[in-house]
Amino acid sequence: MEKKIFRSRISVLLNLFILAIFIPTGITLFQQADQWFYGFGGALSGMFFIIGGMRYIISGEKLYLKIWSIPCGSEKITNIISVKRSYNPLSSPAGSLKRLNIRFKTGRMFWLISPVREKEFIEALKAINPNINVQIPEKTGKWRIWDWDI
Repeated sequence: MEKKIFRSRISVLLNLFILAIFIPTGITLFQQADQWFYGFGGALSGMFFIIGGMRYIISGEKLYLKIWSIPCGSEKITNIISVKRSYNPLSSPAGSLKRLNIRFKTGRMFWLISPVREKEFIEALKAINPNINVQIPEKTGKWRIWDWDI
């Protein structure tokens, strides 16, 4: 059984956003106790998970989500209906706002993920399930603003 591992894309903008939220919140919450470092610690731990831990694993006919060694979900690749581009800021196992929205046959279920080698990831999914509807535009040119890694 072949196993392919794809790391999450890392976004500088998303990490700066986490720092901007957690540090002032931590300072405000712990100002009376002179323990402002809790806010900084919260921001660093959030960035720690984003930078090094998120992986998407294709093994057999299943897609697995893991943060470090903690399994966060799995789904059969044969249940995937479509893969689309998304910049949705919902909380998800993605280290970037440039994401893939993967929809499944099972109800309203979807995943927002951001693999680094996106084309290779989609090709691996399509090798197992050729019926996946991929709707990701090929953008070229010098004005590709919406294709930036945010």
